[in-house]
Amino acid sequence: MKLFAQTQLLEDVQGKGLCVGCGACVDLCPYFTTYRGKTAMLFPCDRETGRCFAYCPKAEVDYDAVYQFRTGRPFQGTPIGPHIEVFKARAGEKQTECSFQCGGTVTALISCALDNKIINGAVLTGSDERMPKPMLVRTADQAQQCAGSKYSASPTLAVMNKEAKRGVRKMGIVATPCQATAIAQMKMNPTDKEDFEDPVSLVIGLFCTWALDARKLEALLEEKGIQGTIIKADVPPPPAEVFVVETDQGVTEIPLSEVRKIIPEGCSICPDMTSELADISVGQVEGETGYNTLIVRTEKGAELVKMARSQGYLVTENLDGDKVHNLAQASGNKKKRALAQAQEKGLLNTPDDAGRAAMRMSQDALNKIQP
Repeated sequence: MKLFAQTQLLEDVQGKGLCVGCGACVDLCPYFTTYRGKTAMLFPCDRETGRCFAYCPKAEVDYDAVYQFRTGRPFQGTPIGPHIEVFKARAGEKQTECSFQCGGTVTALISCALDNKIINGAVLTGSDERMPKPMLVRTADQAQQCAGSKYSASPTLAVMNKEAKRGVRKMGIVATPCQATAIAQMKMNPTDKEDFEDPVSLVIGLFCTWALDARKLEALLEEKGIQGTIIKADVPPPPAEVFVVETDQGVTEIPLSEVRKIIPEGCSICPDMTSELADISVGQVEGETGYNTLIVRTEKGAELVKMARSQGYLVTENLDGDKVHNLAQASGNKKKRALAQAQEKGLLNTPDDAGRAAMRMSQDALNKIQP
């Protein structure tokens, strides 16, 4: 893993428009902050290597090293990544009624983990009117207040860093693929910090094709005359081609062609649709309202799912093979698009004499993704 620091991070990520506002560089030190979806430098730093660069999911990510550390084998380039089982799932009878985005699987799993003291708290994303608001919750009731997809990039990892500095350990975190990548890099202790303690005990990853720039989404909603606090946002399956926004004053559909204009550039080079570096990954089931696709990736994830089922937090069923195939195809296509974009921009396996890369991976993996 190649390590640099603040100067190179500013050049390679903010300078090239690749920042996705994940919060990985915030609250590690006083030098970076985040405000209304934007990450900015407050003070210059003269360190030669730093955690800000080492954790960033858009700067010199060594996929072989990260996957070897997290999964026990190098990056293979398979469509949905290493996993144990794939189910469809929904919240069970133990999970009280609340406004779930789909099947309520993420809330059910977090509630089970909190109630059984598997985690001491969970870093989730709630809402502050129209802005995503990451926070540490301690109870299942608090977790339910964060239910529902936000579709805006959230600096979730800034809260993780802040709480870790305060001594909080055994945190659970609900993360997008880029955030799961940053967490995996953090767990490697890449800067060899002597007093390093891993603060994260559980990672539940979300399926993600893209997340919107929160400030630009707010401006788009104002342009469309959409008033009120966002209750829910969704992208229905094709051929709808709309972004549906529900506020406390009504429901509005925005053409996806307009929404795609406010997707951060960094999303275009992300090869991960299903949060492959999480313990458990959760997304929507194609064509089935009220159910989630659930991918169990680690033994820790499998133990939580087993407990959640036995205690009534979760119900799981077999997922139709055609839907697994379609998920793999969609995820594989995202990999192909992302790597094509990264190659075109000179950000994949960049030669040392040509600069720094956003990502590095083996030729064998590239050949599997782009045969």
